[in-house]
Amino acid sequence: MSINVKPIADRVLVEPAQAETTTASGIIIPDTAKEKPQRGIVVAVGNGKKDEPMTVKAGDSVLYGKYSGTEITLEGKDYLIMRESDILAII
Repeated sequence: MSINVKPIADRVLVEPAQAETTTASGIIIPDTAKEKPQRGIVVAVGNGKKDEPMTVKAGDSVLYGKYSGTEITLEGKDYLIMRESDILAII
């Protein structure tokens, strides 16, 4: 996958994981009750700040805060652009 977006400074472009459509017991979750996913794959990273190098890299699977980032649509796909500090963990 090739995206022509290069985040600036400490920003990260994340592709969110798909929302779960069924529960572990097989109950189907309607669209209105689905929660926003809190994990995704890093697609692109910025260069970092002068004294703070980036710790995540493209391809990392990450967890982020529920209300983190700004939603954008590129080439028909949804992405989040957020600061690296909004990322809680690399999984």
